[in-house]
Amino acid sequence: MRKFYSNDLFAEFIKSNDIKTADDLNDAFKDLYQGCIQVMLENEMSNHLGFDKGSKAPKETENRRNGYSDKKVRSSFGELLLSVPRDRDDEFEPIVVEKHSRELSSDIENKIISMYAKGMSTRDISDHIKEIYGFSLSSESISKITDTIMEQAKEWQARPLESVYPFLFLDAVHYSVRTNGKVIKRAAYVVLGISLEGKKDVIGIYIGENETSKFWLQVLTDMKSRGVKDVLISSVDGLPGFSDAIKSVFPKAEVQRCIVHQIRNTLGNVPWKDRKKLAQDLKAIYNAPSEEQGFIELEKIEEKWGSTYSYALRSWRTNWSELSTFFKYTPEIRKMMYTTNAVESLHMQLRKVSKTKTVFPTDESLMKILYLATVGVTKKWTVPVRDWVLILGQLQIHFEDRI
Repeated sequence: MRKFYSNDLFAEFIKSNDIKTADDLNDAFKDLYQGCIQVMLENEMSNHLGFDKGSKAPKETENRRNGYSDKKVRSSFGELLLSVPRDRDDEFEPIVVEKHSRELSSDIENKIISMYAKGMSTRDISDHIKEIYGFSLSSESISKITDTIMEQAKEWQARPLESVYPFLFLDAVHYSVRTNGKVIKRAAYVVLGISLEGKKDVIGIYIGENETSKFWLQVLTDMKSRGVKDVLISSVDGLPGFSDAIKSVFPKAEVQRCIVHQIRNTLGNVPWKDRKKLAQDLKAIYNAPSEEQGFIELEKIEEKWGSTYSYALRSWRTNWSELSTFFKYTPEIRKMMYTTNAVESLHMQLRKVSKTKTVFPTDESLMKILYLATVGVTKKWTVPVRDWVLILGQLQIHFEDRI
């Protein structure tokens, strides 16, 4: 049943604003809305500076208020004229009325998602809204709002892919997630591709157990179901069985084991006193002009260091077929494929927004923040990688029947 209210507060509002028509009511709401936005702006500035307007208390910053800028914005109540506070250092970036925006949304959800994307926890967001705007939203309410991100993430993860990728970089980054009352390590399997246009793209992020070649097989199978028919070169770490997983899905793919990972693992088994000297000697292998010369340099290192660090060096000879793949190609292609640094650089960006969370409550909460961070990073990937025209021409010679 519909309820009709006769609250004295409403009656006083109608009387004080001389409301006689629906248009009068809209105008009154518009004035009230504009006044509320103005107060919210003032509160945001106070929070930004750390003190209220007119405060005589000692200040922790030299930054001060610096007048106002008039700004017209569109809203659901029509055009509003606001006075946006300025600060001397020009660092103030309001949330309720974003810089350079002429649209004012009455929906706080976009602001909440924006804060969540920057790594703020639901509790921090709740406290932030309470401090600035004076009303409360529970962590549960904020979590429900951010749940809408998962639908976007699922659509993104299922989007069709290109049929051929010249380069794939595959690596996992690990996070702590609470599961059944216990904190366990979960792996975010990240696939970064370079398209035929030379542009980087995150093909997908998959949350699973600690990194295994079996899970990577599922990831690669999913990629194939989304339209990938061929991969020319894949750069991976030294996970056992990784190469077999790739070739079972993309049989023609060349596999390059990351040289940086290999060196890192080798030096990890060497005492500190000899690491620098051995690292310098290892450069001769991957800087060699050919595979034959690279193997000669490996033999020299084994002769020099083998009696002391045979265990540390053993994997070079064992995995030589995958460590030496890059020798087949020109210097420009070698530079692209010899390491997984491209995807590890992405991992650094992901860690920036997740560093405030030592433990994620669920796999979904981890996926939400990684998806939002990825969207933010990939927006900047608008141009091809350096020397792409040259690299593509060289690839067309090496893989003339596949491009």
